[in-house]
Amino acid sequence: MARQVAALQDSVITLVQARAAGLTVHEVHRLCRAGRWRAVARAAYLVDADLHDGVPRRARIRAAVASFGPDAAAVLTTAAELHEIAGARRSEEIHISVPGVAARSARSTDPRVTLHQLAIRPRELVAVAGIVTTRPVRTVADLVLRLTRFPAVCVVDSALNQGLVREDEFADIHRLIRGRCGAVAARGYLAEADCRAQSPLETRTRLRCVDGRVPPDVLQVEVRDHDGYLLGVGDLGWRRYRIIAEADGQGPHSGPDAVFADRRRQNRLLNAGWAVLRFTWADTLHADYIPWTVRQAMQRAVQRDRS
Repeated sequence: MARQVAALQDSVITLVQARAAGLTVHEVHRLCRAGRWRAVARAAYLVDADLHDGVPRRARIRAAVASFGPDAAAVLTTAAELHEIAGARRSEEIHISVPGVAARSARSTDPRVTLHQLAIRPRELVAVAGIVTTRPVRTVADLVLRLTRFPAVCVVDSALNQGLVREDEFADIHRLIRGRCGAVAARGYLAEADCRAQSPLETRTRLRCVDGRVPPDVLQVEVRDHDGYLLGVGDLGWRRYRIIAEADGQGPHSGPDAVFADRRRQNRLLNAGWAVLRFTWADTLHADYIPWTVRQAMQRAVQRDRS
């Protein structure tokens, strides 16, 4: 029975659940001493621990939230991680909010757990795979107040692109950040968001271009031949100059099949008269490189059109 309960919870079970399944406290401790269970958080255990290589990340989050009782919730970057909202820097840290008086007496033996006392309304909470966390709108609102510009805009773009937050919900975000520290900057970050950005790298590349005064006029630009055949889709585009910029992340562009597909697509675009620029994460760490490269391509396009 205990194993069945844990199977639905990332192999995690609480002491209360174990006792409800018929185990005594002594039996739980015996299972831990035998190495079959592992204490992950206070009164929360990983079942069949000997079958796992360490503690899975979501299991650790689940155990940490459960250890602080039914009123605890995952917040901030941990909430973003559960919703799979990209853009905020990932770490081993787990952020949990415990309300009211309970927050003052709450303690964690895990140094990776950071406790907060956020005023969260019940309607701003949701369960993700059974883990209580803030809803995407509340998560984005909390993060844009705490992050610097680039990661903040990346977070908003990611939430929009995945449909986790809609643009008509921005009024709710503005309401949630009103009067809080960082609200002025956060409103600027929201204004720069674009739902078409498909990765943080695309967002960062776009922001570098905006700052360098060469903003793209379109994202996810489709290039077709005279018969309407789709030759390729570019991450960022400057249609007047027939320039496309690609944000080459390690994930979607690193496999052999992806490399060959990118090359074939680039050849089609070049043959159609489009210049293709490629940028990596490292390129976005330098303020001038990306806009300088785009500007050089623009100049070549103008010279080509004049000749």
